[in-house]
Amino acid sequence: MISFIGAGPGAPDLITLRGRDRLAAADVVVWASSLVPEAMLGHARPGAAIHDSATMTLEDVLTVYSGAGPDAAVVRLHSGDPSIYGAIGEQIDWCVANERDFEIVPGVSSLAAASAAIGRELTQPGVAQSVVLTRLAGRTAASMPAGESVAAFAAHGTTMAVFLSAARPVELAGELMAGGSGYTADTPAAIVVRASWPDERVVTTTVGRLAGDLSEVGARTTVLVLVGPALAGTGGRSHLYSPGFAHMFRRRSAPGTTTGRPA
Repeated sequence: MISFIGAGPGAPDLITLRGRDRLAAADVVVWASSLVPEAMLGHARPGAAIHDSATMTLEDVLTVYSGAGPDAAVVRLHSGDPSIYGAIGEQIDWCVANERDFEIVPGVSSLAAASAAIGRELTQPGVAQSVVLTRLAGRTAASMPAGESVAAFAAHGTTMAVFLSAARPVELAGELMAGGSGYTADTPAAIVVRASWPDERVVTTTVGRLAGDLSEVGARTTVLVLVGPALAGTGGRSHLYSPGFAHMFRRRSAPGTTTGRPA
């Protein structure tokens, strides 16, 4: 079995219990030292074969899978959650073509860790009820579908999480403020570097100051940029726990009163 495991954002205790257990039982572990802290390997058993994929190609990784044999327990550690910029599609294709059993173990995304670091809910009632996860096109522009640019999404003015783009601060700021953008220079933004790692850094800023602050931070990898009015934390009250909002588990009630579960 090949287990594609989301290692979480960085902190060794933010891996899921299932991911930890798979890692503890693995015969072979492939991990990226550039994205996953070495401390995560503390969950692996002594004697497991460890391969650092930081300098490996896809073909190198597939050679490890092939050499491990179908009866081996193989773990591929991906940063965050494998479904978000995890590059697992081609690995799954190989498993299918070679009739190898595989599973995907979800992980805590760096988006969740970043929102926790800044102490904000990303979906504020009346302000933002959607979150866009995207990136600048950059060197991989060929993989970016038409209409999915940062500038195109900025027109919505909702919460945006921009991955893999810290190395181009001026370009990022320019797209966020392109014509038709729903953001202004005063729209809140946050730069979160290595969320949940021991050296985590958080810089609260605005779209207008973003380019300068990103340049000053200097980090180019493991950086997530959050943008949107929800970051101000000034949204309205949620209907979910409002006394005047009934649902299948609770009757409507007057403010200041309590109700039990409806009969």
